[in-house]
Amino acid sequence: MILSDPIPNALTIAGSDPSGGAGIQADLKTLSALGAYATSVITALTAQNTRGVSGVHPVPADFIAAQLEALLDDVRLDATKIGMVASREVAEVIRDALVQRRPSWIVLDPVMVAKSGDILVDDAGIRAVREVLVPMADLITPNLPEAAVLLDAPAPVDRAGMLAMAPALRELGAGATLLKGGHLRGEECPDLLVTAEAATWIEGARVDTANLHGTGCTLSSAITARLARGESLQEAVASAKRWLGAALVASPRLDVGSGRGPVHHFHAWW
Repeated sequence: MILSDPIPNALTIAGSDPSGGAGIQADLKTLSALGAYATSVITALTAQNTRGVSGVHPVPADFIAAQLEALLDDVRLDATKIGMVASREVAEVIRDALVQRRPSWIVLDPVMVAKSGDILVDDAGIRAVREVLVPMADLITPNLPEAAVLLDAPAPVDRAGMLAMAPALRELGAGATLLKGGHLRGEECPDLLVTAEAATWIEGARVDTANLHGTGCTLSSAITARLARGESLQEAVASAKRWLGAALVASPRLDVGSGRGPVHHFHAWW
């Protein structure tokens, strides 16, 4: 079959996960599963599995710049997702490259807090994400602990707290914010999409599974793929959330590791 329109190209800028459930590996799977041609720039190598992270080896900023220059000099990008960034130097390298050849959409997943609750970046890294990358993003996708780190404030514990936090997140300068409510208790898993025009709840049922490794990376990449394919922001967020829910439901079909397993990125294909 010959397509009338070219397949969109998407870029993920993130760290590597050897277990394949999070980071670059999850992003590449997600973008591919949702119909975008996936490219990547690696910011860090990690030693991790489904039980946790035991080591992080940052890629030098000049080599990240070289990866970006080589890619952007040759490949048209329709959307970009930014994940793990641990220093101001790296944040500025990414900003400078994307300002020169800006894709239509930039999605920032501020990866700062591990599922265990451990902070993954130091104070300088947090400030770099907040001051350098957030203002250039069309959408940021923090979960509740990450939003709390960005604002140096307590994490919300209910919907009212999420709504109360929304104005401060907007003031950080991103075009829109998706505040993810997965850490709330209860049978529902609501996310709050906040734009300049409105605050909209994106509803979803909580899936009873321990296979939560890489869900944040996966959702932000799913949104990126949907945006690259031409969906509006609200459509992209809603459809990506539905797709992730199905990936969680299908995750027991996989047998990966003895800790928090990955979602099933190819549930619609395998």
